[in-house]
Amino acid sequence: MVNPLTPEVLADPVALTRALVDIESVSLDEKEIADRVEEVLRSLPHLTTHRHGNTLMARTDLGRAQRVVLAGHLDTVPLNDNFPSTAEGDRIYGCGTSDMKSGVAFALNLAVTLPEPRYDVTYFFYEAEEIESRYNGLNLVAQAYPHWLEADFAVLLEPTYGVVEAGCQGTMRATVRTRGRRAHSARSWKGVNAIHAAGAVLDRLAAYEARTVEIDGCTYREGLNAVRIHGGVAGNVVPDLCEVEVNYRFAPDRTPDEAHAHVQEVFDGFEVTLTDSAAGALPGLTAAPAVEFLAAVGAAPVGKLGWTDVARFAALGIPALNFGPGDPNVAHAPDEHVEIGLIREGAATLRRWLA
Repeated sequence: MVNPLTPEVLADPVALTRALVDIESVSLDEKEIADRVEEVLRSLPHLTTHRHGNTLMARTDLGRAQRVVLAGHLDTVPLNDNFPSTAEGDRIYGCGTSDMKSGVAFALNLAVTLPEPRYDVTYFFYEAEEIESRYNGLNLVAQAYPHWLEADFAVLLEPTYGVVEAGCQGTMRATVRTRGRRAHSARSWKGVNAIHAAGAVLDRLAAYEARTVEIDGCTYREGLNAVRIHGGVAGNVVPDLCEVEVNYRFAPDRTPDEAHAHVQEVFDGFEVTLTDSAAGALPGLTAAPAVEFLAAVGAAPVGKLGWTDVARFAALGIPALNFGPGDPNVAHAPDEHVEIGLIREGAATLRRWLA
């Protein structure tokens, strides 16, 4: 197969965005796009390139005093009648345009065209960000080759609509259970309805007042919500069990243990089981490369409302920010798109910072 990532395409972040979008790469099916990107990276004498699964790491070794990371994931959510890409006016439409092949285009364009950046740079093009953490390319690299991740600062090229989103929220899921006693629904007074009892759980959620926390000038608004309810065994049986799954998005000033304690406090008196959690990341604005990056952007950062892989770097003591041209509000949508003007502006900002 002829590689669509030609020198002409690689030189233009807009053309490169379309070319990347037109290589189908739904999670766990990233081999083709990883092969094409690897072919480009291994042709560049100023980079040392390694591959682990369908994750690629390429780095300069210029002896600079500091090292920064540019990271973007290659996978997308499943196609939704939005492949291949199309262009209309100032927008490119297609699966992955916003989340986040336009961000990947930033990194790949710089890897090709900027052989002597002001910092040493490690580029990550990684697999399986959109699905469970056990498949995530950065997670797998952290287990197999943790030294690949060493850096002074990292930029995740997530969709932020051209602004800097600092840090990220933590996330936690838990199951709140109510129990009853089964009975025939024709003689319901003989039982105790567990679904009815779950109303008290929902009442607590409806009355819950989420914190709004400001850290280093960035605002993080928390949220605690029911996201799934399951109960009942048959249409003529009073149920003896109801499970309410809740999701807690917490500000990065709380650890997962503190967040778990808070959820237990909110649902005191109920049976609560933690099912999943991930720490957030503090803003990370004080590292010297971060200060210079913010100066290149020229606008104040905001807090990231959501969880991203910046938390993986924060857990390693590496400050990290989110920055990309995509609009997070259209990520994963059938009409997912990215604005061409934001691709050009963002690419120019990164080049200003690194060159």
